[in-house]
Amino acid sequence: MNRCRSRPTSLVARACLLLPAVGLVWMAWPTGLGGVAKGAQSQDSPVSHRELSHAVPGLPFPIEIDRGLLDRAEADAAVDTLSRALSLLLAHRDDHPRFDEALRKNLLDRVILQPTVANHEGKLFFFLVVRLPEPGRVKLLISASIMQDKGYVGDPDGFAPVLAREFQWVVSKADTAPRPRALSTERDLRHAPIRPDQEILAMSGEERLRLLQRLLESYLRTTDDQNSLDGQPYYEVGATALIPPAQPDSTTKYYDIRIREALQRIVTEAYFLEHTRHAVTSLLNGKIWNVAFVKIDQRDWATRTRVSPAEKAVLVGEPARPIQPAVILVNTYRPAAPDDPFYRDTKTLPMGALSADQLALVIAKEIQANIVEKSLTGHVAQDAISAPK
Repeated sequence: MNRCRSRPTSLVARACLLLPAVGLVWMAWPTGLGGVAKGAQSQDSPVSHRELSHAVPGLPFPIEIDRGLLDRAEADAAVDTLSRALSLLLAHRDDHPRFDEALRKNLLDRVILQPTVANHEGKLFFFLVVRLPEPGRVKLLISASIMQDKGYVGDPDGFAPVLAREFQWVVSKADTAPRPRALSTERDLRHAPIRPDQEILAMSGEERLRLLQRLLESYLRTTDDQNSLDGQPYYEVGATALIPPAQPDSTTKYYDIRIREALQRIVTEAYFLEHTRHAVTSLLNGKIWNVAFVKIDQRDWATRTRVSPAEKAVLVGEPARPIQPAVILVNTYRPAAPDDPFYRDTKTLPMGALSADQLALVIAKEIQANIVEKSLTGHVAQDAISAPK
C-alpha cells in the first residue's frame, strides 16, 4: 500500500532537473501570430486573444495563455509558475492521486491561463473545470489575476499543492458514469445488495469493489446526515493549516471523495483482508450504514463507532437478516490519541489532513477494534449528546 512520501527540501530544485532551461517547450504560434504578428500590437501591449501555447515535458496536455489585459511580463511570470508547479506534481505524482488519475486516464484536454475566470453567471473563480463535447474530457481554466493577488506568481512550491487539489474536480467533472441515485431518508432494506461474510471473503478485490459501488449508490452513506462540514474549512493532505471552502458544500464534497477512496482501498487491498477482516466484511454485509467525516467539537475523540442496540435491529436483504445499524464517524479536526490503534499511522496529523491510504487504515482499525464489541452492547446513549448540530 502506498505511503505518504516526505517532500524534498527544495521541490523546485528537483523539478528543474526535469526541465530544460526554464522548463518550457515553446510550441508553434497559431495562424496569423508571430513574435510580432501581422497586425498585432507591440510586445508589451495588452491583447485580447489566446496568443501562446506551451508544453510541459512529460504532460499530455498544453498550457494555453489568453493574455487579455496582461502584459507580456505578467503573462510570462504566470505561465512560468504554472509550468513549474505542474512539473512538481509530475515529479511527485504518487503523492497526488487525483493528478495521477487525470494523467493515466488522459482526462485533461488543456489548461488555459486567463486574466480572469468567470462562470456563465459572471461569478469569478480561481479555477474552473469545464466539460468538453468529447465524453470524459475537460479543460481547466486558471485566473492569472487571482494567482497574482494570492502571491502564487513566482512561487511554484506554494502553488503546486493548491493546483493539485483542483484535480479532484478534473476527475469528477470528467466522470461520465451514471450519477448515483439520491438516497431517500428510508432505505429499501429488503433489496439492499448485501452479502454474507463467507461469500464476501471468497470474492476477488474487483468483485468486492463492484459490490461496494452498488452499496454506495443505494445503501451506504459517506456524509453525515447533519452536514456538519458545510461551510467549514478543510486541510490539504499532510498539512495543518486550515483552508476556507470555495463554496458552502466544498468541504463536505472534498471529504466525501476522500472517504470513498479509503473505502475502496479497504475492500480491494490484500492488507486489509489479512489484518482487518471485520472491516472488509462489515462494509459489505450491511452492518455499516454510514462512514463520514464530521465536526463534533464537544468530543476530543478522533473516531467513533456507534451501533444501535439489539432491540433496534432491522431486517435487511433477501433472505432477511437482523442488522444493528452502525455508523463510523471521523472527527475531522481532531488528531489521534496515543492509545488509538491507528496512532502511528496518522503521524499526529488531524484526521482531515490524512491521505486516503492513511484514512483507510484509520477506518479499518476503528471498525476492527469496535464493531463486534459494540454490536453486542450497543453504543448510542452516551454519544447521542455529541451528535453534530
